Amino acid sequence: MNHQESLTAFIAAFVSELVLTGITDVIVSPGSRSTPMAMVMAEHPDLNVHIHVDERSAAFFGLGMAKAKNTPVAILCTSGTAAANYFPAIVEAKYSRVPLLVLTADRPHELREVGAPQAIDQLHLYGHQVKWFADMALPEKSKEMLRYARTICARAASIATQAPAGPVHLNFPFREPLIPKMDKNLFALSERPKGYVKVHNGDITISEEEFKGIAGELRGKEKGIIVCGNLDDEKFAKAVTELGAKLNYPILADPLSQLRSGSHPLENIIEAYDTFLRNEDAKSFLKPDVVLRFGAMPVSKALTIFLKENHGADQYVIDGGGGWRDPSVLSTNMIFCNETMFCEKLVSNLDTVISSVFLDDWKKVNQLTKEHMAVIRDVRELSEGKLFYQLADLLPEEATLFVGNSMPIRDLDSFFLNNDKSIKVMANRGANGIDGTVSTAIGAAVYSKPLYLVLGDLTFFHDLNGLIAAKLYDIDIHIILVNNNGGGIFSFLPQSEHPKHFELLFGTPLNLNFEHAVKMFNGKYSKISNWDELRTLLTQSHHEKGIHVYEIETNRDRNRDEHRELWRSVSQEISNLVNGAQE
Repeated sequence: MNHQESLTAFIAAFVSELVLTGITDVIVSPGSRSTPMAMVMAEHPDLNVHIHVDERSAAFFGLGMAKAKNTPVAILCTSGTAAANYFPAIVEAKYSRVPLLVLTADRPHELREVGAPQAIDQLHLYGHQVKWFADMALPEKSKEMLRYARTICARAASIATQAPAGPVHLNFPFREPLIPKMDKNLFALSERPKGYVKVHNGDITISEEEFKGIAGELRGKEKGIIVCGNLDDEKFAKAVTELGAKLNYPILADPLSQLRSGSHPLENIIEAYDTFLRNEDAKSFLKPDVVLRFGAMPVSKALTIFLKENHGADQYVIDGGGGWRDPSVLSTNMIFCNETMFCEKLVSNLDTVISSVFLDDWKKVNQLTKEHMAVIRDVRELSEGKLFYQLADLLPEEATLFVGNSMPIRDLDSFFLNNDKSIKVMANRGANGIDGTVSTAIGAAVYSKPLYLVLGDLTFFHDLNGLIAAKLYDIDIHIILVNNNGGGIFSFLPQSEHPKHFELLFGTPLNLNFEHAVKMFNGKYSKISNWDELRTLLTQSHHEKGIHVYEIETNRDRNRDEHRELWRSVSQEISNLVNGAQE
């Protein structure tokens, strides 16, 4: 049988099934060995092919798309180190539970481990960082092999979305010649044209008897809290706030829980805990007997320490992905159940109203903290804390806020307070690294509009080339660049107490003029000199197209001192409140 016909039929069957599984976007990085797959993909009328020349950035770009859509996105590259460059994004996809279909081209078996150019060992290249791996058979046109190609495709897409979602890797060995034979019947499927095999994924749950048992365990327990970390389920906010109201438990909402913004009830949402849980009096006063925890571990170190210190409490971890999110080894009950379903079922099994005294104590401390945090509004200098304090007011309705790691996500946790706008908050909190932040945000911006990215100067520099996707595909993105000329987070860590080599090893000032880089990608750059200017520019550019970068210069030392003084002053007021309530 003709090699070209076999190659084309095999790949066309795979790509046809890819579209039938619901995948509509693929990120292609140019290369020779991946030629047949790339050409066939470009020919399919229902597949959006995005070209990205840098594989590392391309993978994060696809990751961002998948995060925004909550459906798999495919990424395709050639053999060799091109595939190795996917690794950081694959790690992030695994730990942030984002569905990603990784397609790598490879040399055929006879050219492996014999010194052939651009050939590395790609078998299980990503190890345990992917949910499933398959080294594909060499292309054939027989009915059995076309069924094989379609089945593997459907299986891979299904595994990528199956809880917990994550990346899947398929490795395709291709022999030369690599040019497929295109014709008008390229995607004609004679067998099962609506999809070869449909995989039905269900939610993880527990039995009705177990729900009744948990409800019985919680009955009468007044001192309980609900902790919500990174969780992206649009139905969860309603379900968990109803559970909190039924139990009269405060809900400690991480900014990535999607609970601090929106139309759901906010009265029991506690958001200033990162500040007041630094106070020993508050921690003693608010000591829980029960903890219900949903989603990933929260950003706040103060909250993590508080949970550790209350290791005697009954701690329930509810995880719809069936993972083991318990780094502090605190859980007394590990419950593998869809989070929204758990809340709804538990509410229906709870028949008594628990006293609201403990909830009221949390709300009083939270309100007092917010009142005294409000002094940051009077700061005239450009300040990182004030930026995040007023972000909800600065952003338009239905905005998506993507936040960089290190200091920005921590300032978001501390200063981004409850609001009734529908602001979706995103970040790469799987592995918590700064790699690929710009690329991920731009990928998310394809389907989440308008999107605002807030990040530091090191994070921006680390992924500057990610801006090329926004330039090539006219993707609109607003970037607020907080430039404190180095690694601001290290000023808060023990390393800062050893000044001799601090700037060399940790401060790492870059002294870069980012205006030139922004203009290289046809972006619009603005240097912010005061708060009114930032507000005006954000308002004026809300409907403008393209890349917009607003640079805010801050001082690392002043930022550290501002945070510590705020924590100190708020802590004193909290102690006064708590001691007065206990007298």
